Amino acid sequence: MIRLPLDDPGTPVLDSPTAYLTWVAKGQRRTLVVAVLFGVVWLVSQALFPAVVGRAIDQGIIGGDLGRLALWCAVLVGLVLVSAASGAVRHRYAVTNWMQAAFRSAQLVGHHAADTGESLTRTVPTGDVVAVVSSDAMRIGGLYDVFARFAGAVVSYVVVALVLLQASTPLGLVVLIGVPVLVGALAFVVRPLQRRQLRQREEAGTLIGLGADTVAGLRVLRGIGGEHTFLQRYRAQSQAVRVVGNRVAGYQAALDAAQVLLPGVFVLIVVWLGARFAVDGQITPGQLVAFYGYTAFLVIPLRTATEMVDRATRAHIGAGKLLRVLRVRPDQTDRPDAAVAGEGATDLPAGPAALYDPVTGARIEPGRLTAVVSARPEDSAALADRLGRFGRYAGDVRLGDVRLADAPLAQVRRRIVVSEHDPRLFTGTLRDELDPTGRHDDADLLAALDVASGGDVLEALPGGLDGEVEERGRAFSGGQRQRLALARALLTDADTLVLVEPTSAVDAHTEARVAARLAAARAGRTTVVMTVSPLVLDQADEVLLLESGRVVATGTHHRLMSELPAYRRVVVRGEDD
Repeated sequence: MIRLPLDDPGTPVLDSPTAYLTWVAKGQRRTLVVAVLFGVVWLVSQALFPAVVGRAIDQGIIGGDLGRLALWCAVLVGLVLVSAASGAVRHRYAVTNWMQAAFRSAQLVGHHAADTGESLTRTVPTGDVVAVVSSDAMRIGGLYDVFARFAGAVVSYVVVALVLLQASTPLGLVVLIGVPVLVGALAFVVRPLQRRQLRQREEAGTLIGLGADTVAGLRVLRGIGGEHTFLQRYRAQSQAVRVVGNRVAGYQAALDAAQVLLPGVFVLIVVWLGARFAVDGQITPGQLVAFYGYTAFLVIPLRTATEMVDRATRAHIGAGKLLRVLRVRPDQTDRPDAAVAGEGATDLPAGPAALYDPVTGARIEPGRLTAVVSARPEDSAALADRLGRFGRYAGDVRLGDVRLADAPLAQVRRRIVVSEHDPRLFTGTLRDELDPTGRHDDADLLAALDVASGGDVLEALPGGLDGEVEERGRAFSGGQRQRLALARALLTDADTLVLVEPTSAVDAHTEARVAARLAAARAGRTTVVMTVSPLVLDQADEVLLLESGRVVATGTHHRLMSELPAYRRVVVRGEDD
């Protein structure tokens, strides 16, 4: 039994869509081989039906031998049972292969999105990423669903051609040559269909992205009365998707019609030739019946071949879109010589050390609660990214004498944790939300919630720590989501914790409690808070003031308030806000 999702989807080959599809096939080669074996048995057993019926007619009915008739009837029943059993197993493994490939592709996108972060959405529209998971992954899986039937179709076609050649060389050649010609003729429909499917995929991705952006900014749109404008844009894009969909439908209908028309014409040709040969005495009546049965059977391999072409086309397009996502590189990666500490890499200092950012001149002393104040929130947020080695520019930030860019990234992530301003909550239990690694007991979780003043969240959630958190934490207020994110950050036990506006969405009383408890809980460890809140600044050991992206003053909150008007303007404005 295959468990989905996969524990490890693997490292994909990104050279080309064909190379990726081949890599996926290799990753599930065992189930593919089993599906192919049963697919061959399933269709070959059906291909032998007409031969057995022909023998029963010639030897049993026309020949008058009841024993031979009973024998061939028994063989036919056996073939039916074999076909039924092998068909059931083939179908099971076909679905398994389909789901494995689809889940593998979707997991690769999910893991890559987590690794690349903002660099992905800067490069690929959000709608395209969503479409890859919701649509393209299933199309890729569809290729491996039909693959076993296609293998069975090829083998059964060869078996039928050999039987026909043995009975009648002209008819055998007609079948042997005619089927590939018919399949090749479908290329005139498949190629333009592929182009139109690609266009439809692009338009649908744009529509999904537009819808996602509209939903994300719905509250803002309502506030400025911009709903009608976005509705018009969505309507126009929907019509564009409809137009390209109609164009695809025309060629898809032509392909579907060809799957019926071409086999029908082929059956007529073979039956007409077979009837003439039977009248001339070149074949027996039983062989004529068998020939008709073969032509009826060959409709299956022919349709399977056309379906394979269609599925391969869709999978190739989907793989191309998926590779566009997987080729996006994260902003921060390990240098080749810094992948493993001790092998060309530079370890971070083992003990407490100062964190220094040369861009702003900020120096974060170890073991202290340092607050960063800026009239431009983007400046302090950029500093937080650099301190945690996030974003496109890591700079020369140092921990002690070691540049963060020279240390293994995993080591940096373990030692320095950044909790962003807009925290993400995921579906699952509150316990898993706070402690994804499962390293802490209930006492630790409750203590972290107490520091973040999150007791009300725990009480309001049915089931407590085992209660379910809805998608994106939409059942919680902004302040509750912020406090849960703070508790989650505290539970990392990071040597250096960087918090970006951790209390901006809570009321003053709650903010005062959080600030005091945070200072006590992180006593002796390095904590950096980007904030303009006087309640938080009052708890800081040191405050840094940024102006135009540079540190222009340092000191305690009270000293800066009394001595520096520029600092006072920023803080008082933040208090008024």
